[in-house]
Amino acid sequence: MTAPDPAGPAPDALQRPPAEVRYAEQLAALRAGDTDPRPPGWRLSLRAARRFVVGDEEHGISRKFVGDTALVERALVALATNRGLMLVGEPGTAKSLLSELIAAAVAGDSTLVVQGGAATTEDHIKYSWNYALLVSEGPSERALVPAPMLKGMAEGRLVRFEEITRCPLEVQDSLLSLLSERVVAVPELDGPAGMVFARQGFNVIATANTRDRGVNEMSAALKRRFTFETVFPIPDLDTELALVEAEAGALLRRSGVPVAPDRDVLTVLVTTFRELRAGTTRDGAPADRLSAVMSTAEAVSVAHAVGVRGWFLRGGPGDAADLVTCLAGTAAKDSPEDLARLRRYLEQRVAGRGGAQWKALHAARHLLAG
Repeated sequence: MTAPDPAGPAPDALQRPPAEVRYAEQLAALRAGDTDPRPPGWRLSLRAARRFVVGDEEHGISRKFVGDTALVERALVALATNRGLMLVGEPGTAKSLLSELIAAAVAGDSTLVVQGGAATTEDHIKYSWNYALLVSEGPSERALVPAPMLKGMAEGRLVRFEEITRCPLEVQDSLLSLLSERVVAVPELDGPAGMVFARQGFNVIATANTRDRGVNEMSAALKRRFTFETVFPIPDLDTELALVEAEAGALLRRSGVPVAPDRDVLTVLVTTFRELRAGTTRDGAPADRLSAVMSTAEAVSVAHAVGVRGWFLRGGPGDAADLVTCLAGTAAKDSPEDLARLRRYLEQRVAGRGGAQWKALHAARHLLAG
């Protein structure tokens, strides 16, 4: 995977430009004013990288990760010690976003990514071959097709390994020598080309969902090569609401929706997600906890769908009826029982709440599919 060609499509034409493209001006400003010492191979100092991620209003740097600043600092320090960084947590807690932002700040490029899964092989991690050249010429540097880990080592860049615990154990363990010896051996090539040593700046940021624990549990040997940091859900309603409003608004503009999402509808949405996630309402009453992932990222997706539905079907912002319709796709992912739990929530826990949108949500409960 390579960064977008500067001569190619404009960033606005891309569905989701990488962080170094979305925030190119902020990164350039930080580099221009960065006089602090930098770890070897880094594009920014540690303090400047932290400012990029958590924001600096005084200097026009927006906050991009809504979470614990101390977590960001610990993550950057771990990378500066040439130790791999492992971000773990519930799905939808912005682990991938944090790894992308850190890679953009530290290396200026977040696009060296290995996507973990059952079909991931060592070829996806280290290197493969152009088989036409391999057959005609034999093993050669020209026939070698570098994968993200080989590129990262050769060029001194950060590599992101998403969902590492989704990979088979033997594939995970192929990282052991890479992280300890900092070298990729290419036994098919003779001479110096057969050993690719890591340049300054190379490191690995991996992510893993706690819900996947036990699927392909990492070996103790591999765990020792990472510093583990847990990314927790956003603790308070106002912060989560502000994030959902900002992210959903940006997605709606990108989808051609000129109207901002209704804040009252978003308040109902975020409150609903938080209560179904916690299994209790804001006043302490019990509520059925859904087995589906009711994360902030999922709330953003629902808010986006609500806005798209409202604009393209009626020419206005989404309302509570749209919210009920769009919630079904979230609740019914993991278990049919979740849809029944959501129905009980709408019938029993929403009834009697003040506010026009809460009343509209209760009135629209019959629109829930199933």
